Amino acid sequence: MTTFQKPSVPADLLALDAIDPLRHKRREFTLPDGVIYLDGNSLGAMPRTVPTRLAHVAAQEWGQQLIRSWSLTGPAEAAQDWMGLPDRVAAKIAPLIGAEAREVAVGDSTSVNTFKVLVAALKLSGRRVILTDGDNFPTDLYMAQGLSTLMDSLEVRRVSATEISAHLTSDVGVLLLTEVDYRTGRRSDMAAITAQAHEQGALTVWDLAHSAGAFPVDLNGCGADFAVGCGYKFLNGGPGAPAFLFAAERHYAQATVVLSGWMGHAEPFEMARDYVPAPGARRFLVGTPQVLGLSALDTALDVFANVNLSDLRAKSLSLSRTFMETMAPLQSRFPLTLVTPQNETERGSQVSYRHPEAREVMADLIRAGVIGDFRTPDILRFGLTPLYHSHADIWQAVQEIGAVLEARS
Repeated sequence: MTTFQKPSVPADLLALDAIDPLRHKRREFTLPDGVIYLDGNSLGAMPRTVPTRLAHVAAQEWGQQLIRSWSLTGPAEAAQDWMGLPDRVAAKIAPLIGAEAREVAVGDSTSVNTFKVLVAALKLSGRRVILTDGDNFPTDLYMAQGLSTLMDSLEVRRVSATEISAHLTSDVGVLLLTEVDYRTGRRSDMAAITAQAHEQGALTVWDLAHSAGAFPVDLNGCGADFAVGCGYKFLNGGPGAPAFLFAAERHYAQATVVLSGWMGHAEPFEMARDYVPAPGARRFLVGTPQVLGLSALDTALDVFANVNLSDLRAKSLSLSRTFMETMAPLQSRFPLTLVTPQNETERGSQVSYRHPEAREVMADLIRAGVIGDFRTPDILRFGLTPLYHSHADIWQAVQEIGAVLEARS
């Protein structure tokens, strides 16, 4: 589709790739030939070890062990039983988000987990106002709106992201925010905003959908109260992977578990008639663990086992810097407007531009082998995954973007 000869990748970018401490990680993912995949912030690429794990779960754990896999008792098997799977996955997610393993519960969807923690936070605060960014991710807004039909006099107060601080008043019970804006990639200052909320007696619920696995998150260091996140974006757990929630340990004694399902019970197989919460965040689990999805996520998370999260963040910023600098000449020729902050402390792990024909441009890019995504009304969004992207990938993607824009002009 291109109409001009692509120049060679600049030597300085090749030099950055040569000294990249994460360069070996690319080999741990399945990536199709002829494609530059820049949509890992919607669906992460598949780690190579996942198919083998799923095949084993299907053929052996389900096919041969059958129901015995729920509670294996042999010394070598106890660490593989299905009942303990949510806790084992939680232990792998916890260090990525700055939490203790006992503060993380894995299961259900991000939407359902948002509902759970919103109720818990509102009950703890004793107030009836949820303050949120009016352009927050839709499912977060929908959950808050749905909750307002169940709780008398609950108000969902939606304001501009730039006006959050001004609206953190003494009647706000819960502040519901996404750390990284799903369209622009703008990153909020979690520590500062959480401190402001606490000064007004409000609790925080943070959505980490575009944070967990993209860069280090420090929930406990920031004093966060609750958080949610999904397993299929930067955590690479596969389509529809189970989500997770975080609940700070200091809230357990008073936090209400409104969806008190049997898997959140302290002794689920006792079949007691009254609910007694399990220790830790596991009390927020509801139903039977999604074994296939949890198994895929469990194996996918192993790619982080030997990753220095500081290296992850440094490479993410380097990739986004390269993207912006390489795109700059195109901005002078085509109607592109950068909407991602250039200030690195305010940037997640994506770069986004406005374009009046964004939907059509992205469709052309995908056909040309550069897979990003489009977000209404006019956003071209490119996710950067440090574990499998190189600076050469970014350079080559921008050359194709230029070719597509040239052809459309």
